[in-house]
Amino acid sequence: MEVHEYGTFFIGGEFVAPRGTDTITVINPSTEEAIGRVPEGTQADVDAAVTAARRSFDSAGGWGGYTPQQRADALNRLADELDARQEAIATAVSSQNGMPLAVAGLLETNYPSAVFRYYARLAVTTAYEEHRPGFLGAGDTLIERRPIGVLAAIVPWNFPQALTAWKVGPALAAGCTVVIKPSPETVLDSYLFAEAARAAGLPPGTVNIVPAGGAVGAYLVSHPGIDKVTFTGSTAVGRAIGEVCGRLLRPVTLELGGKSAAIFLDDVDLDLARIGEALFTTCLLNNGQTCFLTSRILAPRSRYDEVVDAISALAGSMTVGDALDPSTQIGPMATAKHRDRVEGYIAEGKAAGARITVGGGRPAHRSKGWFVEPTVFADVDNASTIAQEEIFGPVLSVIAYEDEDDAVRIANDSAYGLGGAIWTGDPERGRSIARRVRTGTVGVNRYLPDAAAPFGGVKASGSGRDLGPEALAAHLEIKSIYV
Repeated sequence: MEVHEYGTFFIGGEFVAPRGTDTITVINPSTEEAIGRVPEGTQADVDAAVTAARRSFDSAGGWGGYTPQQRADALNRLADELDARQEAIATAVSSQNGMPLAVAGLLETNYPSAVFRYYARLAVTTAYEEHRPGFLGAGDTLIERRPIGVLAAIVPWNFPQALTAWKVGPALAAGCTVVIKPSPETVLDSYLFAEAARAAGLPPGTVNIVPAGGAVGAYLVSHPGIDKVTFTGSTAVGRAIGEVCGRLLRPVTLELGGKSAAIFLDDVDLDLARIGEALFTTCLLNNGQTCFLTSRILAPRSRYDEVVDAISALAGSMTVGDALDPSTQIGPMATAKHRDRVEGYIAEGKAAGARITVGGGRPAHRSKGWFVEPTVFADVDNASTIAQEEIFGPVLSVIAYEDEDDAVRIANDSAYGLGGAIWTGDPERGRSIARRVRTGTVGVNRYLPDAAAPFGGVKASGSGRDLGPEALAAHLEIKSIYV
């Protein structure tokens, strides 16, 4: 496979030489071969990127001087440029993090472009000021909503392009400029994004990209030139970022981990020919490396064995293989370390007495790559480690419940609250149950975040919201002018 070598960073609208000498080597998780090498960012590179972003934000000739219509036009051009690079982006993502190409071709190409076009529309329909009658009758107040400034966007490796769009789209629509720190595992696609931003004609410094590890990311979070931080990743790192931003009184959006529940009601249709595709999306999308997945399957005792059989059949039917093979449904874990972590949880589940109905090991036909078979545990206690901790792999736990109240209790008995799903033959009944589950998002007979709706979690799943008009509003600060 071709090795992609990059020797620069995208800062100030140009590809510039790095300040340091260290590099990041990218490994294909399907083959364990090196496929790319890029510079690793330093604090000096972050300083340069923040300076460029501030210059663009503060300058009348930069992004700060753009009207909402000009911002919308630029976002649409960016979407067009990303569309022109769809095949290259999908291949880059799949070869870096193991996402099946069929998934990357939708969620890492078409979807991000659609998000940018959505925010282009919001840029010109959002009200940035209003006149409000004064409470005391002495005059009116002019309420202005102005861009908050320079955004630090820290993007994870599991959906690098989609989550870049989630963060950059509303920020640019609001009039902010951005410094993006991609994860070291997925840096090659960020160069394609940089090429698209440059080709779209964004003013220099509007978007800046510095690939780096956690230490440099921490420096970016605390940088005095940053006005807001947005982070998607683990709860542990999110807590650390939240502590820093709290001390600095810096706005922050944290989209963190999850251990979501899928409640199968006693009237559920378990025919995989009808629900299989939607069930796959809610439980196993991207090899289980998705924060909102419903990895806890709650089944009524009256139909417990049927649910176990259906979930096991779904998991056992998955085609496991090279992420770049269009027929692959489950690819590898993103790194060897993460594969070991997932296997550790499988061992923990077995030791605790849970019963594996399918999977549990490495696929016999794969001699290379960091693969884990789709695995289903039955007879799982919701208090067990595999039911309480985020595994972030293709591992599902089926937990029995007695009645609806018990199902809701178990669903809410978690440190997390990000996603969820209700499976039922009665959608109204499903909506009633959905309202009782303490989580930021939930679906009835389906689940996939909608760009027009706010996305985020409660409890240890984070704070703040991505997507929807709410995300654009989070990048605006409010100023009252008494007139």
